[in-house]
Amino acid sequence: MIRIVTDSTSDLSPQRAAQLGVEVVPLAVHFGEESFLDGVEMTKEAFYTRLAGVETLPTTSQVPPETFIQTFRRIREEGDEVLGLFIAGAMSGTCQSAHIAREVVDEDHIAIVETGTVTFGLGLLVEVACRLRDQGLSLSELSERLGELAGRIRLLAVVDTLKYLKMGGRISGATAVVGGILGITPIITIENGLVESVGKTRGRKAGFQFIQKWLQEKEAPDTSLPVTFGHSNSPKALEECMAFFGPQLAGADLLPSDIGAVVGTHVGPGAVGLAYFVQK
Repeated sequence: MIRIVTDSTSDLSPQRAAQLGVEVVPLAVHFGEESFLDGVEMTKEAFYTRLAGVETLPTTSQVPPETFIQTFRRIREEGDEVLGLFIAGAMSGTCQSAHIAREVVDEDHIAIVETGTVTFGLGLLVEVACRLRDQGLSLSELSERLGELAGRIRLLAVVDTLKYLKMGGRISGATAVVGGILGITPIITIENGLVESVGKTRGRKAGFQFIQKWLQEKEAPDTSLPVTFGHSNSPKALEECMAFFGPQLAGADLLPSDIGAVVGTHVGPGAVGLAYFVQK
């Protein structure tokens, strides 16, 4: 049997991970000198409550190689193979830790795919990996197929506040002030494994319209594959987003998700968007 292992930045809920048969290894979240295992010792709700009162942004630290060594060794001792799907290498050393562990434990029966993404984009790749696993693909076939799919995944989201982008140094204080006054709403994506801005509008609805035009004119979704929708502590925004894009994505399996600590640190509460695979 092939066991799929991911990390907590995939933002799969414990219930969804259990349904899929996926093992989730947590990163650590640091608020000053306090550290918590992401999704284990701190829930997403608790994270956003804590985030609202900070003067300095929290940080995260990668999963250490030893944790992966223990996880991979246990799975191999149970007679199963491992497919690993982790946060983009440009964002965290977690994937590198997994590669180190693979070399130590078993290079022949453990495969690791560079996803280039995070949060509900990574979760989307895990969802598809589970469907392909259940179709009976071999480890090498899974690895090759997911490597191809990782190159086609796209994530677009509307950010509700400029506060956390300013705190993280991604925009200037002056830009944040002016943007706040004008109601500027940035549109972000993941490019080369990093969070980047691709546009700005005024208000969430205009942000949705920006993304809608993007889907129509730049990179059309492959609706034969699932689409994930993610939000940062704003279920209402998620509901609005899924209702807005649902007709455009007719035929696709639409899956909800919550944005966790890694991306949530930079976008803050109220962000919402979707991840999908572009057509070939």
